[in-house]
Amino acid sequence: MKTIVYASTGPSNVLSLVERGVAQPGPGEVRVKVVVSGVNPTDWKARAGGGAGGSLDFDEVVPNQDGAGVVDAIGEGVHGLAVGDRVWLYLAAHQRPTGTAQEFTVLPVDRVVRLPEGVGFDVAASLGVPAMTAHRALTVHEHGPARLSPGALTGRTILVHGGAGAVGHAAIQLAVWAGATVITSVSSDEKETLARAAGAHHVVCYPDASLAERIQELAPHGVDHIVEVSPTQNAALDVEVIANHGSIAYYANNNGDAFSVPIIPSFAKNVRWQGLLLYTVGPDALRAAAEDVTAALVDGALPVGEPAGLPITWFPLEQTAAAHDAVEGGAVGKVLIRVADDEA
Repeated sequence: MKTIVYASTGPSNVLSLVERGVAQPGPGEVRVKVVVSGVNPTDWKARAGGGAGGSLDFDEVVPNQDGAGVVDAIGEGVHGLAVGDRVWLYLAAHQRPTGTAQEFTVLPVDRVVRLPEGVGFDVAASLGVPAMTAHRALTVHEHGPARLSPGALTGRTILVHGGAGAVGHAAIQLAVWAGATVITSVSSDEKETLARAAGAHHVVCYPDASLAERIQELAPHGVDHIVEVSPTQNAALDVEVIANHGSIAYYANNNGDAFSVPIIPSFAKNVRWQGLLLYTVGPDALRAAAEDVTAALVDGALPVGEPAGLPITWFPLEQTAAAHDAVEGGAVGKVLIRVADDEA
């Protein structure tokens, strides 16, 4: 089978297209014929590692955590999935060398989720890291909810920073599906159009010295949840606009690796600062996210493509390095790799 691999960390030219045998699934594992592989910032960062020539935990690694395809074989003890099921995948390469940039991948069954009927592989491969991160960000408030469903966030106001990014896009969609009023911040008119297409009720643009005032006009009692991509840049703003007992969930380090918080205003509002990383969030949170994201799919709440606010840039498997470069370069929307023709 055609497989993209790297044997040491470094720039995208460490990736190569090779032929490898098709592995058999072991107990508790599922083999999936990959149709689409999704690329996220975490994928190029893992590949870059500590720099050129860095060592790996495996002889070689297949990149990319997310993807979608069709169950091709199941191992002993697997229940709930069958050969021929259309599925979406998450954390495919976490503590394993079995990412989705290959024609077949073998994964633990708990990282393979059946797709609802009618959901395309483009949508399915765009879930994983972005949608599950967004789910966690929306479910860490002191007063809940711990799960998302229609009405779960009714009466809440959510501020999503970076609403044109993949996580921001998913956060807007999930929050709207759950009944929240959504404000999002973006950096350009083009991205404002995308955020509105995703379903945001209000969009504010930065840089703007009056940004806090604009948000406070939209949410005079404060925002209940903040989905934060750049705490270095936004910490003081977040504390200014957050409601009492509000939560600020941060999942990235855009614009800096450290941030400071206004102490008295922060504790006076009982603010909860919640870091989150899917790799360490734990199985219960992952399971809840996979179930709720799938329920949102059933309701048609997570479309992709430019009309839905998330433009897609496609690459063939042999151009995986270019796909990684596109994500590293800040491509707007979602970067996907077409591994096989959509035959199902």
